[in-house]
Amino acid sequence: MKILVVEDEIKTGDYLKQGLSEAGFVVDRLRDGIDGLHYALSDAYDLAILDVMLPGMDGWQVLQAIRRAGKDMPVLFLTARDQVEDRVKGLELGADDYLVKPFAFAELLARVRTLLRRGGKSKEADTLRAADLELDLLRRRVTRAGRRIDLTAKEFALLELLLRRQGEVLPRSLIASQVWDMNFDSDTNVIEVAVRRLRAKVDEGFEPKLIRTVRGMGYVLEASE
Repeated sequence: MKILVVEDEIKTGDYLKQGLSEAGFVVDRLRDGIDGLHYALSDAYDLAILDVMLPGMDGWQVLQAIRRAGKDMPVLFLTARDQVEDRVKGLELGADDYLVKPFAFAELLARVRTLLRRGGKSKEADTLRAADLELDLLRRRVTRAGRRIDLTAKEFALLELLLRRQGEVLPRSLIASQVWDMNFDSDTNVIEVAVRRLRAKVDEGFEPKLIRTVRGMGYVLEASE
């Protein structure tokens, strides 16, 4: 699942991005309200976390613009402003939750998962499938033929990307940007190693084989007909 974080405090923003990434989410982090709104309207996010006091455009204005554009993704306000009237204003403008700084990351993560469950998606939308492989987005659980498969956070994010775009050959550059948030470096084999480890967990001992390499192009996940 993909989360947008708009937070201008460098330390807090880095903390959020690292924690959410380690929890298995794909995270885009912006520091400016105008940039945050542009990302919110131009990409598909499952959740947005907005600070109220942002340069360029405050969080309330960002939220109003998101709702005017017809985007109904859950929005969590994260701010040092703890007055009741501030919380009421945020909720009346269409926010789904409000967390005051300083906060415990465990509580934020619990609220994020609660909002994602409420997000208006059906149970089917919370589960990605290919053949007898199932990935539960909310419980962060993967099974194949009913057997639990334990994955690291990066392996989970990689498998989620492959499942969401199954049948498409994904180049290494796209995988690098979506899963590792980095530009592709031809001198590194991090992607090859990750795919090999994921394939060992997902395909070894099972039929059909789902993940394959397309030489010179990238990787694809598809169930053979």
